[in-house]
Amino acid sequence: MLSYFLSEEEEILVDLVNQIGREYILPYARDWDEEETYDPRPIRALAKADLLGVVIPKEYGGLGFGSFALCLAVEHLSKYCTGVATTYAASFLGAYPILLFGNQEQKAKYLPEVAAGRRLCAFALTEPQAGSDAAAIQTRAEQDGDYYVLNGIKQWITNGGIADIYIVIALTDLKKGARGASAFIVERGDPGFSVGRKEKKMGLRASVTTELFFTNCRIPKNRLLGREGMGFIIALKTLDYARVGVGAQAVGLAQGAMELALKHARTRVQFGQPIYNFQAVSHTFAEMAMRIEAARSLVYQTAKNIDAGAKEISGPSAMAKAFATDVAMWVTERAVQMMGGYGYMRDFLAEKMMRDAKCLQIYEGTNEIQRNVIARELLKYYRD
Repeated sequence: MLSYFLSEEEEILVDLVNQIGREYILPYARDWDEEETYDPRPIRALAKADLLGVVIPKEYGGLGFGSFALCLAVEHLSKYCTGVATTYAASFLGAYPILLFGNQEQKAKYLPEVAAGRRLCAFALTEPQAGSDAAAIQTRAEQDGDYYVLNGIKQWITNGGIADIYIVIALTDLKKGARGASAFIVERGDPGFSVGRKEKKMGLRASVTTELFFTNCRIPKNRLLGREGMGFIIALKTLDYARVGVGAQAVGLAQGAMELALKHARTRVQFGQPIYNFQAVSHTFAEMAMRIEAARSLVYQTAKNIDAGAKEISGPSAMAKAFATDVAMWVTERAVQMMGGYGYMRDFLAEKMMRDAKCLQIYEGTNEIQRNVIARELLKYYRD
């Protein structure tokens, strides 16, 4: 409802994403969810439109836009299918460490491939015993001459198996704990690297989530990002950049759910009139609209702060992620309720949207962890 005065380039980007959403996603989203199928066609269409290079600098073949443009793309994709949007956004999650911390050689090798859509990325931090407590990772990397040898398991990795480039956080010095973690670039086909089974999920079924196994996985030492011991710095900075994108997913999902339910409410006649005419219903939609617009404003401003080079983005990114995803969960639940029995049926998208929303409150740091981050960051501003 608010105007955000998008530039001409941003308007074109939004139009492109919506065109791809209508043509390549909306007709198939329900089937992908039902069959738990990843279909590469939307990603290929996005690549053909150069949208896999939104935040990649022009010198590496990208569009050279920033976080705000990426949020616009993710938001509008999520209106059609949050699973597809997850595949898209997760590739940037895996590309950000190279973009932010890669040396010139690494950027020149990988970023043009990512920008062209020839290679997807994934980010591998979580392990069976290291979820919210990321410092509890056990995957190890030992230097052996001109190679590092990785051993361990990563769990619940988005784009596992379909990605070509994996950023893996592993311990290079067990004695230092979190300060002994390092970040590595692992490629599909590296010896000793294999992908586990595809997980069966409540929602986001159009995206792929798997385990990753490293069994004496040998990679050249020039695949180390930054230097040894920087792994958690790289991971935390990457998540600061990426979490606003989860907020954008939530905004798009909530918007799509509201529009779906609103269409139903305006055409569903009970007691001789559309149910939207009943105050209990129309006030629910008014509340949806207010919460979505508040979430959108927070996400957009956080993204613009990132693009402006703001030094402190951990708190705002955590706020954008937690607030927007909580809004998405509330809106999708209300959308199901407003559609009544139709909302509960798998023939319609409302129940899928509600299931998709749940994961947004969990991945890339649960919303409980986001509140920990926000509380910690508050002390930097209010010390007296």
